[in-house]
Amino acid sequence: MPSLRDIKRRISSVKSTQKITRAMKMVSAAKLRRAQESIERARPYAYHLRDMAARVAERTPGSAHQLLGAPKGDRVALIVLTSDRGLCGGFNATVINEAMRLLRTDLKDKDVTLTVIGRKGVEALRRRPCTISRTYVRVLDDGRPLRAATDIVEDHIQAFLEGEFDEALCLYNEFKSAISQKLTLERVLPIEQPSQSEVVVDYLYEPSQEAVLGELLRRNLHVQMHRILLESAASEYGARMTAMEAATNNASDVIDRLTLAYNRARQTAITSEVIEIVSGAEAL
Repeated sequence: MPSLRDIKRRISSVKSTQKITRAMKMVSAAKLRRAQESIERARPYAYHLRDMAARVAERTPGSAHQLLGAPKGDRVALIVLTSDRGLCGGFNATVINEAMRLLRTDLKDKDVTLTVIGRKGVEALRRRPCTISRTYVRVLDDGRPLRAATDIVEDHIQAFLEGEFDEALCLYNEFKSAISQKLTLERVLPIEQPSQSEVVVDYLYEPSQEAVLGELLRRNLHVQMHRILLESAASEYGARMTAMEAATNNASDVIDRLTLAYNRARQTAITSEVIEIVSGAEAL
């Protein structure tokens, strides 16, 4: 049976851990509020720009741009978004396990290379049977997610135009609430060509329809990746806040059990001392 000193030391250790988890919960809650505000501001613009690009592409005859159309081969670039830091519950494990499931099932007949965003994903997937072509870590540390999104998208556009892959898919956690994230697989490249419909009104283009469409498609990809990064960041903070709250509550339960064990051990020690004193007095 542990001594009173050992139990007291364990109680002190758990209390110190509880202070850390409580502080991390508060920090994550503050970051989550800012991240949620950012994603709520970014979504309307991203969705509107996507619709605008689709309307312009719909008015463009045939395959007017290399970024439009359907995949023409079996080479796939799978972009996997994870976090740079841990202690966020199953946030990273969910994405990594889904990526491996896709490699075993839906994408098993394709030539797949991975682009991994986030240190945790890089560390985990390097030990898995898969091919990693690009890695990005700490992309949001400078506080400029649009610049990070632009760099990532431009790298993949260049690789796509050079024929390195035929299709790019992005796997990430879409933010729903502080306690809910939806695992989402979204096609990034090539952009799906909208179905032709009866166009009543067309636009006036300057300098040309092709130039406007090309710039609009690139800008749309930048903004969509920016939205995806913000979705993943907000999901990470929500998952970490939930995990730290659960850890804090579990620490309270452990402290209660240890305190009960400490009191029982202390009472047993006191009872033993009383018995020894009484026995000694009777012997005298």
